[in-house]
Amino acid sequence: MRAVIQRVKNASVTVDGAVVGAIEKGILVLLGVEAGDTAVDLEWLVARLARVRIFEDENGKMNLSLRDAGGDALVVSQFTLFGSMKKGSRPSFNRAAVPAEAIPLYESFVTALSEALGKPVPTGKFGAMMDVALVNDGPVTLVLDSRCPEL
Repeated sequence: MRAVIQRVKNASVTVDGAVVGAIEKGILVLLGVEAGDTAVDLEWLVARLARVRIFEDENGKMNLSLRDAGGDALVVSQFTLFGSMKKGSRPSFNRAAVPAEAIPLYESFVTALSEALGKPVPTGKFGAMMDVALVNDGPVTLVLDSRCPEL
C-alpha cells in the first residue's frame, strides 16, 4: 500500500457536484492499493499514519501526531499511485490492485484508521471521478509505502 499524505488546512472531495467528504485541519491521504497487498500492509500503514509527527508543537517543531493535534483525516483512493512510466509516454497501471482486491482493503484501511484516530474518517468514492480540493499547510507532503518503508 502506498499513501501520499499532505498536511492540510482543509480538504474536500466532490463527486458529481456533491461534496462527499471534507475536513478542516488534518491530513489528506491519497491511498493506492498494490496487487498482492494484504492486511499486514494495511496495519503497517495505519500504524505509521497514526504516529507520524508532522504537526507543530508550541515551539514550532513538527512534534505532534494527527491525534495529538486534534486533526482529521480524509482518505481518497488513487490507483494512479502505482502508475509506471518505464516504457513510453503513457503510464501503465499493472501494479495497481484490481477493484475486487482493492475495495475490501481500502474499506478496511478506512475502518482501521478511524479506530486508530478515535473518530470517523471521511472518504471519496472508490472508482469515481473525483474533484479533490485542498489547502496544503506548509506545504508538508510525504510518501509512505508498506513495501518500501525507507521512503
